[in-house]
Amino acid sequence: MRGFVRAALNAVRPADVVPSPNIWHWPDVYEVENRAQDVHGAIWAAIREECPFAGVDVVDIGCGDGFHLPIFGSAARSVVGVEPHPPLVVRAKNRVASLPNVRVVSGPAQRLPLDDACADVVHARTAYFFGPGCEPGLREADRVLRPGGAIAIVDLDGAAPPYGPWLCADEPRYDPSAVEKFFADNGFSLTRITAEWRFGSREDLESVLRIEFSAKVAERAIASVDGLSFPVGYRLHVRRKPRGLIV
Repeated sequence: MRGFVRAALNAVRPADVVPSPNIWHWPDVYEVENRAQDVHGAIWAAIREECPFAGVDVVDIGCGDGFHLPIFGSAARSVVGVEPHPPLVVRAKNRVASLPNVRVVSGPAQRLPLDDACADVVHARTAYFFGPGCEPGLREADRVLRPGGAIAIVDLDGAAPPYGPWLCADEPRYDPSAVEKFFADNGFSLTRITAEWRFGSREDLESVLRIEFSAKVAERAIASVDGLSFPVGYRLHVRRKPRGLIV
């Protein structure tokens, strides 16, 4: 069934849109995942430290169904969520309908439907920017950033157990060291973050792991977790756009 749904979606999506099988196919389960992630706010604390967004204009690339938009909207001057998958665009618009400083537009990371120099912070979390191959999206992020603005990329840390080894087992072509080198070579800083994922029930925990991994790896992950929580490592990469010519 998963393969059939994936094939159907791939048949109608633009060729340069990178699919997100978890949230595209199971948005309600992914909502459970979002609520379980980072229960102590470690990722948000790191973002606020590295690139504060209070009072500035924010773009969230690959915003999915808009889960993070209200958090940005609570402090930012304006927020634009960009999402390529039409059903998620609808869900995101519904989520932020009552927030006057937040809007959602449809588009891919490689062709942001935004003006040049319109943002102070560009954020992407576990979306599109996975290392080598994401250069078109990086160029677009630089285009929409104002001088002095920052792009903040949050992704899972493939070197941090237990989640990292599950990720690498599911995708053996994924090389955490190569990804980190890519961002370092492209001028990004690196901050490692440990977040706690905590669920309300074992059913929720198991459902989330089953949409994140293949059946074999998901069962391995489920069997290795006691209780309702486990630590997950993340990488925060930040790069600022120069304010002027470097002499």
